Amino acid sequence: MNNWKTIRIDQVYDNPWIQVEHREVTTPANKPGIYGVVKFKNKAIGILPLDDEGYIYLVGQFRYPLGEYSWEIPEGGGPLDEDPLETAKRELREETGLVAERWERIGRIHTSNSVTDEEGFIYLATGLQPGEAEPEETEELQLKRVPLTEAAEMVMRGEITDSISMCGILMAARIVGI
Repeated sequence: MNNWKTIRIDQVYDNPWIQVEHREVTTPANKPGIYGVVKFKNKAIGILPLDDEGYIYLVGQFRYPLGEYSWEIPEGGGPLDEDPLETAKRELREETGLVAERWERIGRIHTSNSVTDEEGFIYLATGLQPGEAEPEETEELQLKRVPLTEAAEMVMRGEITDSISMCGILMAARIVGI
């Protein structure tokens, strides 16, 4: 049930990836308030590439907004009108060079639902074949192959903090019975 009332929406920022809105609202307590909303122009896509030996592939890169290096599952953004699976296939190939024979959507998440409408989809990719990575010019990526069990431990030790990666790794661990 939605007890929020939107009084006014002002767009305060816009670029090719996000739009930021300042909203004047009436809260569920029937009091005036404000809300900032970040509207994403893409879907967030995460891919957990799992090989026949129980290893996954992590991508390492510096994340500018955090000011730190991050190990993650392969990820990317896909247009709102594109099938998330098509985005997943493209992102896996671009970031790792891998091509998967089998795909299973294992999750749908909202990445930070207190401030954004961003929706994410997580896929398990198996039947992997190697190929040549084609990262975007802004990406300086490192690739690391680790056992899924070790990746789950990295999540539990706080070494992997990206929300899509955490969900994907822990969901995949549960699916395969780790």
